[in-house]
Amino acid sequence: MPRGNQERENYLDLLERLKTYFPVPVSNPIMDGYFIHTISHFLDRVDDLKSAAPILGHSREEHYHAILEEAFPEDMSNVEEVTELLVNYCQGMPIWGHPNAQVNVVPPTTIPSITAFIAAAIYNPNIIWDAYSGHFTEAEIKAVAMLSDLIGYDSRRSGGLFTFGGTGTILYGVKLALEKLFDGKVMEEGLREDVKIVASDTSHYSRLNVAGWLGLGMKNLVTIPTTRDNEMNLIDLEDYLRQAFSQGEKVAAIIATLGTTDAFGIDDLNAIVRLRDHLAEEYNLSRPPHVHADAVIGWAWAVFRDYDFEANSLGFRARTLRSLQDSLKRLSNLALADSTGVDFHKTGYAPYISSAFLVRDRKDLTLLSREPEQMPYLYHFGYYHPGIYTLECSRAGTGALAAYANMRLLGKQGYRILIGHVVEMAEMLRERLENYPFIQVLNDFNYGPVTLFRVYPDDVNAAQALQRELSDPAYRDQVEKHNDYNFRIFQTIHERAMRGEGVWLSRTDAYRHADYDGVPGPPIAALKSFILSPWTDLAAVDTVARQVLEAREQVDGLK
Repeated sequence: MPRGNQERENYLDLLERLKTYFPVPVSNPIMDGYFIHTISHFLDRVDDLKSAAPILGHSREEHYHAILEEAFPEDMSNVEEVTELLVNYCQGMPIWGHPNAQVNVVPPTTIPSITAFIAAAIYNPNIIWDAYSGHFTEAEIKAVAMLSDLIGYDSRRSGGLFTFGGTGTILYGVKLALEKLFDGKVMEEGLREDVKIVASDTSHYSRLNVAGWLGLGMKNLVTIPTTRDNEMNLIDLEDYLRQAFSQGEKVAAIIATLGTTDAFGIDDLNAIVRLRDHLAEEYNLSRPPHVHADAVIGWAWAVFRDYDFEANSLGFRARTLRSLQDSLKRLSNLALADSTGVDFHKTGYAPYISSAFLVRDRKDLTLLSREPEQMPYLYHFGYYHPGIYTLECSRAGTGALAAYANMRLLGKQGYRILIGHVVEMAEMLRERLENYPFIQVLNDFNYGPVTLFRVYPDDVNAAQALQRELSDPAYRDQVEKHNDYNFRIFQTIHERAMRGEGVWLSRTDAYRHADYDGVPGPPIAALKSFILSPWTDLAAVDTVARQVLEAREQVDGLK
């Protein structure tokens, strides 16, 4: 056989082998079965990694410098070999649904939301255009309408899209604020003067990313102090805004946080909007600041807006009811915001990434638009062209379909049960911790699924010590001493959890900073329990309290 023909035959053989690496585009029972078997085998192998510990397999120390010389392979491998490789990369991964995983605001994911990700992974929709994404775009439109209805926007006027995370929702909100402030000219002409954006000092650090990446500059980010309840101080906010407006400064946006990541602090959105409107009238502002609600955690509490707390059909305990009602006082007002951010990969029980940006008036999105002529190979037909105004030129359909699946799966009832359960478990944990004079719950009036607490030695009055730590500069050395004490307790708990002998907690190095008459003091560290699993029960809660006591005894014995 001539050499050219032999090479051609070899190429065709390899091509046929290569085709088996993909799901077949037309029905083929044998290859369809192979695909299903491969996925099933992967799941079986991962299941083998489960144990009493809240992680898959075992954690390991990573030495990333040792893998920097990884070279691009020369030859093809095979599906089975790479599948085994993928199983190995699941080692050490937290199992967020484990009753003993109380680490952070990361949920277990529902089966339909996982299926949505699989569907998108197989068929690879790009929802910048309905021609490229079939009915995945319909899922986005429906999901935005359903969310609008949930929080109180008029879905006939509102709009929105799914984006790359909570940071993306804030970025869209602030970008929209800039365009509103300058009549839509920033997209074309750029930003030519200093503009301020405002957020609380306990809001998510993504505010820094947004200020920097939008070209505002982090120096133009104004952080307003928060009260002991971790909400924006309205007096300080008003003082700043009056000063700014009287000096002719431009304030593009106020970011209200509806559920901070560490403490579940909830800003008073209603008061912020009323203050904005009042000052806009007083100072004759033609373009008042845009108010963006960063509700990526707290949005799910909106399912209780029409819950009959008196009838209490779900039978929540009295303490849980009080907690839910207290949070709802703030979280039922999301419709007052000009725009809102929602994360389904937080309290929505969907995989990363599933974030929605909502606007009360969809006409605002036209301020972000480009001309279709600038994208000559797109939008020749179809009815949905969000790529004209989205930042992303590629937007996966995963998040939108997963969010839609979960809303259809759970409804208000399901979300009420999930949110009610995790709040109830958090309240039961607080109830237990409050029994000990050497433990102080730090976010006492933030009634969400997260509990921040600080542990003290026997010779310290916890309540008095915390008050001095927060405000007395003469107590600075004790702050650092107690920070180290809590860190050692955390390490002890963490080591036991990794052996499958306890609950996996996390910590924060700065629940907040001490305030010495307006002068920032040292950070106040805390232990952190963030409950999001429906499998977390009273046994897990009791384990937290018990292991804190045992870890404290162990640390005290090492002094």
